[in-house]
Amino acid sequence: MKTALLLGATGLVGKCLLDQLLDDPRYGTVVALVRRQLDRNHPKLRQEILDFDHPDPALLRGDDLFCALGTTLSKAGSKEAQYRIDCTYPYEIGKIARANGVRQYLLVSSVGADAGSSNFYLRTKGDLEEKIRALGFDTFVSARPSFLLGQRAEFRLGERIGIALARVFAFLIPKRYRGVQAAAVAAVLIERANAGLSGEVFVESERILES
Repeated sequence: MKTALLLGATGLVGKCLLDQLLDDPRYGTVVALVRRQLDRNHPKLRQEILDFDHPDPALLRGDDLFCALGTTLSKAGSKEAQYRIDCTYPYEIGKIARANGVRQYLLVSSVGADAGSSNFYLRTKGDLEEKIRALGFDTFVSARPSFLLGQRAEFRLGERIGIALARVFAFLIPKRYRGVQAAAVAAVLIERANAGLSGEVFVESERILES
């Protein structure tokens, strides 16, 4: 059985990844790399407190690295801080994991991710994809969902309104830009991680909806 490393276990997709990885018989150990202990116990779960600015290489050993790490500009407080969380940390941790022999990197990215975009968020996600590609993992899978659906811990009024409107006018929205359940994103990444793939795989939002 494999060992999964998980970044971003407290986020919307990260929680789904944690639940599904713990339920998946192909994984014997799930290592949640966290800033503080989760209120969660499971015989397969190992929690490791990680200093994201100075990650301990000894903690980054396994088979598959799943990354759902990310934040918003309002929570980060500045573009610099958001870039560090959304791009620098996932890249630096991925670099160490690759040096330790981790074979696969499974990333939660975003629809429209593009290192050349004029949009800061999409440019950040595109930068991360390019950086991870350059690390030479045996398999690199990037899921690019549109806006995420699911039960968040925090209340976001603007997001709730946007989701409600999107549901009403779903028939007018191109499939690529429709809302995607966080659980579906997690399932797609885990499926691709166990499909015997190699090289780079980009799963666009409409493909996630079809899964």
